[in-house]
Amino acid sequence: MKNIFLAFTLLFAINTFAQDKINWVTLEEAVALQKKEPKKIMMDAYTVWCGPCKLLDSKTFTNKDLIAYVNKHYYAVKFNAEGNEEITFKGKTYSNPNYNPAKARSRNSSHQLSRGLGIRAYPTLLFFDEEANLIAPISGYQKPQALELYLKMFKSNKHKDMKSQSDFDKYYRAFKATFKDNA
Repeated sequence: MKNIFLAFTLLFAINTFAQDKINWVTLEEAVALQKKEPKKIMMDAYTVWCGPCKLLDSKTFTNKDLIAYVNKHYYAVKFNAEGNEEITFKGKTYSNPNYNPAKARSRNSSHQLSRGLGIRAYPTLLFFDEEANLIAPISGYQKPQALELYLKMFKSNKHKDMKSQSDFDKYYRAFKATFKDNA
């Protein structure tokens, strides 16, 4: 009986801990995971010097409701848009040939994948479908409830029904956020 109690306690602790943060993976890992269990991808394209990127990490990506939703419905990818890692995506390898290690903590050159995805501002959240095709980029800092709108819109494929800005505006006005603020 004691062992059963310990097992349940450990399982609860592991499950609770797992929901304390977003389960970030690389883009390559996310694409591989999609083959086993199809989910959309949410990519956070950030830079090390970007203030709004740091706010996204400290204020938005710490929201418990957002964490639970992202971990359940998306593969989350962190991508340093001025970093030096080599990334293979859709059969092409991307790098940052002009990366300067002396500028590792400040503005650096743009990664080839950043340019390939059309990233022009930081942070940019990019959403991909279950086949890793880009759905949309969302630029700028997003509060948890604002990001909730996009997470739920893309998860439910409601964006496919939107043919104009007025369709999005109608969805936006009708949307009721449910993510609570962190206490």
